Amino acid sequence: MAVEEEDSFITKDGTVDYHGNPANKNETGTWKACPYILGNECCERLAYYGMSSNLVRYFEHQLHQETATASKNNSNWSGTCYITPLIGAFLADAYLGRFWTIALFSIIYVIGMTFLTMTASISGLKPTCYGKENCHATDTQSAVCFVALYLIALGTGGIKPCVSSYGADQFDDNDEVEKKYKASFFNWFYFSINIGALIASSVLVYIQDNVGWGWGFGIPAVAMAIAVVTFFSGSRLYRNQKPGGSPLTRIVQVLVASFRKYKVPVPEDKSLLYETTDAESAIKGSRKLDHTEDLRFFDKAAVEVQEDHIKSSANPWRLCTVTQVEELKAIIRLLPIWATGIIFSTVYSQMSNYFVLQGERMDTSLGSFKIPPASLSIFDTLSVIFWVPIYDRIIVPLARKFTGQKNGLTPLQRMGIGLFISIFSMISAGVLELIRLKIVERQNYFEPDNMPMPIFWQVPQYFLVGCAEVFVFIGQLEFFYEEAPDAMRSLCSALSLTTVALGSYLSSLLVTIVTDVTTKNGKHGWLPDNLNYGHLDYFFWLLAILSVLNLKAFLVISKWYTYKRPMGTLK
Repeated sequence: MAVEEEDSFITKDGTVDYHGNPANKNETGTWKACPYILGNECCERLAYYGMSSNLVRYFEHQLHQETATASKNNSNWSGTCYITPLIGAFLADAYLGRFWTIALFSIIYVIGMTFLTMTASISGLKPTCYGKENCHATDTQSAVCFVALYLIALGTGGIKPCVSSYGADQFDDNDEVEKKYKASFFNWFYFSINIGALIASSVLVYIQDNVGWGWGFGIPAVAMAIAVVTFFSGSRLYRNQKPGGSPLTRIVQVLVASFRKYKVPVPEDKSLLYETTDAESAIKGSRKLDHTEDLRFFDKAAVEVQEDHIKSSANPWRLCTVTQVEELKAIIRLLPIWATGIIFSTVYSQMSNYFVLQGERMDTSLGSFKIPPASLSIFDTLSVIFWVPIYDRIIVPLARKFTGQKNGLTPLQRMGIGLFISIFSMISAGVLELIRLKIVERQNYFEPDNMPMPIFWQVPQYFLVGCAEVFVFIGQLEFFYEEAPDAMRSLCSALSLTTVALGSYLSSLLVTIVTDVTTKNGKHGWLPDNLNYGHLDYFFWLLAILSVLNLKAFLVISKWYTYKRPMGTLK
């Protein structure tokens, strides 16, 4: 009886505590541990956005890069920040676990932030020709700056895919009471991100534009150090999933076994497919997966033939379990949904690119105060902060009455709504630019840096992007965590983040193509250095059209999506 009572306090999802013992529900996890994770994320995002929100202006005004070059460099760096999560995710799932991966890459992150602060503060490492035309940073100065930036990209990449999954790990999937709080965690996780972003896009952007870049980068470096301390402070309260070895090996084994047996027929009775009853079927702490009917070619890997058994054990490169096969199927099913996030991320990336450059050509004065154009992203952040509690406390209960879903909307429904809203953000930006250019032409404001059109006209486009974020990005977090194989959750979280990278790269590619095509025969083109001579509105219309096509593709893909079918927990 005492043993049964003790077992009732132990988590059933395979998590362990700081000492490696089975995690006690009463002493670890849930909302007891989450404040440290959310606090860490808030400070880390303050550091990241405090440095990245205004980076395009740093390139343009401190390194003296041309507008298109600054935009492309910013997009490429931002994209890299969302590719490097694949490295951190692989190490977390396979070898280090999420806790130690976050710890290791946080140190790299702090080093990069410190180095960047030095490049903006120390004479010789920073450009000394402020305010002069045709004056560029030296190759050495640029190189040192970019080394620091790409150290930061590596550091943030190791952290990004792990923190959201690590927070979700604090809730036991096999405990119905705890499980229902997981979707709420993702909402508040994104809320904490935007609290950090709010401070960054207001206070820190102002400091960078009016006090100096040394202070503007130094404060984010301190914030990142605080993030590390906050994370370690909760060590004894965390639940940890043990790393289960390389998940990529299991995937490759299925691919190899399937192609080896491409001529072997799959039996109609799927119960004849190979599966074991012990832990060989899945990584410890991970659930087995039931068979699904699609992607049947890969079922060949689980068909037993005489050659599969060497001595007394099965050759894993010839014979795989149903669970292994279903893990690969789950990853393949995620890919089309994943791809539809790229266009949205291209739209999202405009906030740190052409929204800022558009704002530079507007009236940034508020009385005697000059508003930094990059600080308008505060309205994106305020939009998120506004919509997260509205969604969590009002929309979910209302939607639950109509849909019967415990979370109100499925993650796919949530993402679809966000993609729809994002179309209007580009329409809003395009209409504003159309009006702005008409005023420029009518009143001959081509040469002045700005014009008597208040920058606050940009607020609707920022607010709409923020609203779309709440639906798309949080929906992605939940969807990729729930639909990923249990032992590949960090990897799949990283996969979802790569859409932001590819969106940034696509933005850079579109800028290159549009510039090359529209500047032929000596024309200014759509995106000249002086946007008053260009047609930025055409670029926004292009993104709106791509967003409409992307939404149509998403609706078709979502209709045919097959959800994974977990069968329980291995112990």
